[in-house]
Amino acid sequence: MNKLKVLTKLTECGVVAVVRANTMEEALLISEACVKGGIYGIEITFTIKEAEATIKELSAHFSDRSEVVIGAGTVLDATTARIAVLAGAQYIVSPCFDKETAKLCNLYQIPYMPGCMTITEMKTALEYGVDIIKLFPGNAFGPEFVKAVKAPLPQVNIMPTGGVSLENIDQWMKNGSVAVGVGGHLVAPAKTGDYAKITEYASQYVQKVREVREGI
Repeated sequence: MNKLKVLTKLTECGVVAVVRANTMEEALLISEACVKGGIYGIEITFTIKEAEATIKELSAHFSDRSEVVIGAGTVLDATTARIAVLAGAQYIVSPCFDKETAKLCNLYQIPYMPGCMTITEMKTALEYGVDIIKLFPGNAFGPEFVKAVKAPLPQVNIMPTGGVSLENIDQWMKNGSVAVGVGGHLVAPAKTGDYAKITEYASQYVQKVREVREGI
């Protein structure tokens, strides 16, 4: 049941913040700013040197906020996935599909969202119990690709990541995406320490998703 709850929270919010940072402190500040803006799905990437410690810290920090879901991103293998889960990660995101990671996540009932580019990759991921496919990199395809994929695979849940912006998020959602992953544009203000701007952007992304869903 916990797996279902996590998936429901991620799709209800509709936006996952992909947090890449130079330090643990920066990652924590970015995450806090995103949550303030209403993005409750936080993906801490393992490109951060202290990713494991960051996940532990955030899990403790938001322990009284049931709507906030902390996950791990850029997970390339099952070993890293297990480390992330032990640190408190509630979902695992990869840039590519990995069978052993899928098995491990199924074993512990942790949502696994691997990056896929082709129908074949998506079909394989579905066979291994994947609930949400991360379309990555999204900017290599565009919003129309989601609609095209859902013609032969209407059962697939797609979350585009890469190339999602405030200008096109409405198209991604209208074409059938269950959520979107947003990184570069959202967290860019961290470079100048403008975390209030991240909160502002986060609020705008969430509002865009809400508007699209109300109009469908």
